[in-house]
Amino acid sequence: MQIEYSRRFVKELKRAPRKIQIAFRDRLILFLENRSFPILNNHALNGEMKNCRSINITGDWRAIYEDLENGDVIFFIILGTHSQLYK
Repeated sequence: MQIEYSRRFVKELKRAPRKIQIAFRDRLILFLENRSFPILNNHALNGEMKNCRSINITGDWRAIYEDLENGDVIFFIILGTHSQLYK
C-alpha cells in the first residue's frame, strides 16, 4: 500500500499542534495495520465528499482520505477539526 498526501494536507499537518502531529502518526500506524481498527472510526462520507473516507485522529480531529487504485494508494486530502471539515 502506498500513502500519499495533498499539499493542503501537508500544510495543515505542519500547522497542527504537536500533539495532533504525534496522534496522526500513531493513528497512521494503526491504519496501516488494520483499517477497521475501532478507535479509527473509519467511515465513508456523504455529500460533496462522497468518494472520501474519514478516520479519527483525536476526539475532534479528523483526516479525510481517498482510496485509490482499489486500495493500493491511500491519498490523504484534508486534516482538521470536525467543525472545520464539516461546515
